[in-house]
Amino acid sequence: MDSTNRPWLSFYPEGITPDINPDRFASIPDLFDQVAKTHGDHPAFVCMDRVLTYNDVNRLSRDFAGYLQSLPGLERGDRVALMMPNVQQYIICLLGILRAGMIAVNVNPLYTSHELAHQLEDSGSKAIIIIENFAKTLQSALKSVSIEHIVTTKIGDMLPCYKRVLANFVVRYVKKMVPEYNLPGHVPFLTALRRGRSHGFTPVELKNTDVALLQYTGGTTGVAKGAMLSHRNVLANVEQTGNWISLKFEMGKEVAMTALPLYHIFSFTATLCFSKYAATQVMVPNPRDIPGLIELCRKWDFSVIPGVNTLFNTMVNNKEFKTLKFSRLKCTVGGGAQVQRNVAEKWAAVTGCQILEAYGLTETSPGVCGLLPNAPWDGSVGFPLPSTYVSIRGEQFKDLGLCSDPEKIAEHTGEICVKGPQVMLGYWEKPEETANVFVDGWLRTGDVGFMDKDGRITITDRKKDLIIVNGLNVYPNEIESVIASMPGVLECGVVGVSNPRVGETVKAVIVKKDPALTRDDVVKYCRARLTGYKCPRTVIFVKALPKTAVGKILRRDLRDLKEDA
Repeated sequence: MDSTNRPWLSFYPEGITPDINPDRFASIPDLFDQVAKTHGDHPAFVCMDRVLTYNDVNRLSRDFAGYLQSLPGLERGDRVALMMPNVQQYIICLLGILRAGMIAVNVNPLYTSHELAHQLEDSGSKAIIIIENFAKTLQSALKSVSIEHIVTTKIGDMLPCYKRVLANFVVRYVKKMVPEYNLPGHVPFLTALRRGRSHGFTPVELKNTDVALLQYTGGTTGVAKGAMLSHRNVLANVEQTGNWISLKFEMGKEVAMTALPLYHIFSFTATLCFSKYAATQVMVPNPRDIPGLIELCRKWDFSVIPGVNTLFNTMVNNKEFKTLKFSRLKCTVGGGAQVQRNVAEKWAAVTGCQILEAYGLTETSPGVCGLLPNAPWDGSVGFPLPSTYVSIRGEQFKDLGLCSDPEKIAEHTGEICVKGPQVMLGYWEKPEETANVFVDGWLRTGDVGFMDKDGRITITDRKKDLIIVNGLNVYPNEIESVIASMPGVLECGVVGVSNPRVGETVKAVIVKKDPALTRDDVVKYCRARLTGYKCPRTVIFVKALPKTAVGKILRRDLRDLKEDA
């Protein structure tokens, strides 16, 4: 049986269409402009009790676009990096960048200077907007890469004057969350807005085929590269996922908890989807502050929340969370990593709402498929989204078809390949890497699974070498290159090991060059060069690594390997 006939369409509930219009909006800013025409005064983004309406967001983003247009050397198509947590400045700057016809480069604010420098250099970013808590990281990165324009913002910049001064004072001097930094020529965010308002914004004609984002991912090789996502790619996925999750949504009446970081494509696209329905989005700068998150849930009586398995697990095991009222909760979306059965069942029991588990990847903006709305956990990732084609491919790229016999699953298990309007344009300035992942128009995901006779997809193996920590991708090649650069290391291999709290943690297996090398040496070295969640939690030393006949490390053998005596 051929999956291209889309047998799953017969399972779509009423209200979900087989295909979407990816050209409904001319651009991402156009989506906000259209929403503002009917719901301009409706609360759009809330952070630390400051409320911005859709009109506010559009006005301020035009001011920021005007500022970018006033800067010498910045032109349409140039890349501008964003490095901040979930604060209102993020959405203002993002839309400003896009309105000016430039390309946004999302950066994890927890990156080390080494990681930041690579992303800035690879993308060719000419400007960066950064929250000052991480300005010291940028200062270090500028030793090896240059940036023409720097805008810094403080956590409380969007608050009224008195509250702004107090919040910024507390963050810097009481909580000491802002290391001293020196960035000559940097411009404060509020100053940039004033200058942009004075300069004025000249509208730019945007095409939905223009690149909107460089979203960095390791893909299947572990070499960090920017997936080029056009306005059309992202907006198509907004339509696809919106069609899927919003059967009960009411325009202007939903409240979404935005706890996942907006620099991650899952949260990014979800936010645009909720904006399309004029939802009020409660921004959570620090999702690790679970008591604070739960109090926001209580205050705002939320109706939708996207999250990852570890977040759901932490919340549902919190006593205070169980005291909340969930009468308005319509939709819970899980992604980033597979939701575990016990977590899904506990969440449904406590909230009365099933977790709609979705599958996707950065290269698909990100949604590919998901469980049907209100369907319980079944171990699969559900059916392909509207206008999405999925095919399971084996040797010589042969279509393995649908599996109608549970005894023959192995014969129908292969690489999951995808076609659809949400699939990226390619990798930024990496034509060979791009060619490696596209075959006859199909995107090779590197994930392995099978499709049953109804078109339901089950993943049996994530990207072979991929480690998922708390829903975040960690690529062994990156960690190995850092460890291998230590003078006392001869060779090393990295693998993920199961962890009940965060899904997986990093395990490093090392062959010493220097007998005096210790675990603490390795951990300290990694912490100076890698984001915390990428650092090895387990380090063992062995005399030799398991390898294939041609010398390739057998990562699957590293998981159970014990330290040599």
